[in-house]
Amino acid sequence: MTVKQLSLPELVEACGQLGVVNVGLWREPVQAYGLEATAKLVRDAGLTVTTLCRGGFLTAIDPAERAGALDDNRRAVDEAAALGTDTLVLVSGGLPAGSKDLHGARERIADALAVLGPYAEERGVKLAIEPLHPMFASDRCVVSTLAQALDLAERFPARQVGVTVDTYHIWWDDNAPAQIARAGASGRIHTFQLADWTTPLPEGVLNGRGQIGDGSIDMREWKGYVEAAGYAGAIEVELFNDQLWARDGRELLAETAARFVEHAG
Repeated sequence: MTVKQLSLPELVEACGQLGVVNVGLWREPVQAYGLEATAKLVRDAGLTVTTLCRGGFLTAIDPAERAGALDDNRRAVDEAAALGTDTLVLVSGGLPAGSKDLHGARERIADALAVLGPYAEERGVKLAIEPLHPMFASDRCVVSTLAQALDLAERFPARQVGVTVDTYHIWWDDNAPAQIARAGASGRIHTFQLADWTTPLPEGVLNGRGQIGDGSIDMREWKGYVEAAGYAGAIEVELFNDQLWARDGRELLAETAARFVEHAG
C-alpha cells in the first residue's frame, strides 16, 4: 500500500532491484491482478509475502451482514494461504449505524473470532488484530489499544489469534510498551508495522501516515520494545499518504527503504 501507484509487476521488479525480499500485500490489488497470478508472480521473484491485509469489519448487528462478513473473512484466509503468508491482519470494524455500544461491538468481534480462528488455523494462517488510533473508533475500528486487542486475542490460542503492532496507531499510549511485552510473552506479536505521525492531519485523516523520519515517532525505540518482547519477524512499512502516492513509485520505494535503514535499521 505504501507504493500503491505501482502495479504488482512493477512492485515486484522494484523490490528485486532494491534487494527487498519481503512484501506485505493488500487484498484489493491482489484480487484485481488475480490471486493465482499474484501468487506465481511473487513466488517466481523469490519474494516472501509477510502479511495479507485486510480482514475484519466484524461488528455488524444484522444477521445477514454478519454472515456476509464471516464469508468474506474466510475468503481472506484462503487468499492468505494461497499467497503463502501465515498472517491475516484484521481491522475490526467501527460502530454500526445508530449504535453507541462499544462493548457490544467488541463482543461481536470475539464471537466472530471464535468462528474464524479455527478456520484460519486449519489453513496455516494466524489472525492479527490491529488496534487503530482512537480517532477511528466510531467508523473503522472499535479496538483502539493493544490492551483491548490482547483482551480479545487471549480468549483464543496464540496460534489462532494475536495482534498487529503499528507505531502509527499506538505511539501515543504510555501503556503500549507494557502491552507489547504482554503480547510477546504469549507469542502474540504476529506482525510489526511502521509509519510516522505528522501534523496537520489531512481532511478525512485516513491518508495521513507520514514517511519514516518525518514525524514524531522514535522508530528505533519501538523496534526495541518488540525485539525485547521476542519478536524476530519481518518489519513492514505501511504508509497511506496522498502526497507520497502522487510521486514516482520506484523513487518512493527506494526512499522508504533508505529511511528504514536510517531510522529503524
